Amino acid sequence: MASGCRARHGHVATGVRDTAPAGRAPAAPPRTSPRPAAGRPPPGKPHLVVRLAGRHHPARRRLPLRRPRPAGFGLSVAPAGFDGRPASLAAVIERFVVDLDLTDVVLVAQDWGGPIGLRVAELLPERFAGTVLGNTWAWPVTGHRHFERFSTLMGGPVGGWLIRRANRFVNVMIPAGHRRRSLGSAEMRHYRAALATPERRQASAVLPREIVHSAPFLADVASCLHLLRDRPALLLWADRDIAFRRTELDRWRRELPDATVVEIPGAGHFLQSDAPVEFADALRAWHRTAFATRQASPESTD
Repeated sequence: MASGCRARHGHVATGVRDTAPAGRAPAAPPRTSPRPAAGRPPPGKPHLVVRLAGRHHPARRRLPLRRPRPAGFGLSVAPAGFDGRPASLAAVIERFVVDLDLTDVVLVAQDWGGPIGLRVAELLPERFAGTVLGNTWAWPVTGHRHFERFSTLMGGPVGGWLIRRANRFVNVMIPAGHRRRSLGSAEMRHYRAALATPERRQASAVLPREIVHSAPFLADVASCLHLLRDRPALLLWADRDIAFRRTELDRWRRELPDATVVEIPGAGHFLQSDAPVEFADALRAWHRTAFATRQASPESTD
């Protein structure tokens, strides 16, 4: 992805191979009809590109959603040779937004979804109407011991082996990211099933290293955050996150000075599943207020 605050014109590179049979032209990129189709909100009504925990998450009620799964995560399959680095993942999401011709998007993101999603919003600002951020960051952290230590431990050879071979991310990091409640056995089976083999865990093993190694990408994101200051923003912040602390929240207050801030007491890193009701209630209340004029439009229906 090119540096700078605006996308280059033309094809958006994704690193994903065409799957058309030999001798046949690849299918045209999928496009939604200009007329509202089933599952697509009417023109002028903001909708969410969001990563939430589970298909029955409370925030899904009455809000039109698009939930992309980045290549190699969840049940998605990355093509051979895909490096899984943040810049490459941002290119995939950029292609997702362009191919579906999404407009009036409200980005909802947390952790690595923050800088990845924000990069897309910066490159396609005309398509994004607002921003909702959980605990995340969007700037280089080189020289910050808090982040460098984690990146070295989990992104180094030993940490990578533990993630791929012992499923350490699921077995240790996901439970540690829930402070209000303990995950049930069915939930843990769901997470383990999605990352059932060492090959499926490769994407999870790449990103810890990139906290430090993707400093140029993070610098690009940070340099363009000003493009998002003129639109509604919500900061949903868990105050018992072991990764992103009040230091990062204070930085966000400076980066997005007009943002609404809602702190969720006692919630851990995975706040959307640790405190789903509070998360959903805050998101809906903000969305209702921030886009009241558009939602009152006669042509807008749920």
